[in-house]
Amino acid sequence: MTGPTAPTDPTGPVPAPPGCPAHAGAVPLSGLEYQQSPSRLYRSMRQEHGAVAPILLDGDIPAWLVLGYAEVTCVTGHDELFARDSRRWNQWGAIPADWPLMPFVGHQPSVLFTEGAVHQRRAGVITETLEGVDQFELAHWCRQIAEQLIDSFAGSGRAELMAAYAHALPMRAAVLMCGMPARGADTDDLVRDLRIALDAAEGDDPVAAFGRVRERIQRLVKDKRGTPGPDVTSRMLAHPAPLTDEETVQDLVSIIVGAQQPTANWICNTLRLLLTDDRFALNVSGGRLSVGQALNEVLWLDTPVQNFIGRWAVRDTLLGGRQIRAGDCLVLGLAAANTDPQIWPEGYTGAENWAHLSFGNGEHRCPYPAPLLADVIARTAVETLLEQLPDVVLAVEPDELSWRPSIWMRGLTSLPVRFTPVVP
Repeated sequence: MTGPTAPTDPTGPVPAPPGCPAHAGAVPLSGLEYQQSPSRLYRSMRQEHGAVAPILLDGDIPAWLVLGYAEVTCVTGHDELFARDSRRWNQWGAIPADWPLMPFVGHQPSVLFTEGAVHQRRAGVITETLEGVDQFELAHWCRQIAEQLIDSFAGSGRAELMAAYAHALPMRAAVLMCGMPARGADTDDLVRDLRIALDAAEGDDPVAAFGRVRERIQRLVKDKRGTPGPDVTSRMLAHPAPLTDEETVQDLVSIIVGAQQPTANWICNTLRLLLTDDRFALNVSGGRLSVGQALNEVLWLDTPVQNFIGRWAVRDTLLGGRQIRAGDCLVLGLAAANTDPQIWPEGYTGAENWAHLSFGNGEHRCPYPAPLLADVIARTAVETLLEQLPDVVLAVEPDELSWRPSIWMRGLTSLPVRFTPVVP
């Protein structure tokens, strides 16, 4: 099985030369001093460039960051102008095979890169397959997983919740849905490789890690062909709109990737909010409404997927007053769009409004009912922790918490807490 690759014979326009007027003043999206507080970056970019800003990706590859809510909605709602097939990109001639963002943009036979009738067929299979997940059963699984994880550290009175809880729980839930065991060496390896592929640290090889993830899912598909069960993988293989094994592998990878890291960050970011914001302090130890408000507020203000790459212009067009060339790459600034001052007055978070773009928009948004399943996982994780450890508090000062240095994902490096030890 091969990994994501660039076109071998790109036919789009040649890369923009250095100093291209359209990218004057472009902001590099790597090594940013604003990574701990990207909202300041988005604010300054919006002030200088408007709703669509010129940026430089790793290796000084030019692209556009779409900052405005209306503009992100426009891009995601008009597939005839801004499509998902990355082979349209006019920069392939400047991109090396080991480019760090290749797992995200190298074309794959995945539902993420399909268009038109092919996408509708593939997305339809995913939707109908996920509809077969019993949400009450999923909540039961998640509570069992949560209690097992909590039991592993409850007696110590201290824990680092990102690694010991928030990261592990959605992964175990996702692999259970797909028909893999929730625990074991294979699952642990998959968790590690997903982290590397999605949010590589210095010294990691995201391309190799992504290849290992695919290989493990390929083995799962082969196993389920021989021994089907009541799981997502078996339902995909049995669907009347048949998928090839390769399509099934690719789409399962998309499901698991979408369920794991974003949901882990959603859980951890919500726990951080509940443990640091006085508005929730009086109610978190039993107030389901407060947990729901916190989960939704995080999707507005600390959404787990900050930016998504991307869309590629089908033809020359205008967007936010910018001349977009055919083949240009547009990065969807989901976090910036959610806090666009054009839609919310200063200081208004929209915590009770579900019109955020955290699950995307348009034909390529997270397929229904994936957002509902993610909510079941995240809500169960947060509520179970607060019920089991009612006096949990931060073990450090709030300003000592740090965010992972990623412009793509929004998640803490760690969430250390303390609580009264639970004696078995």
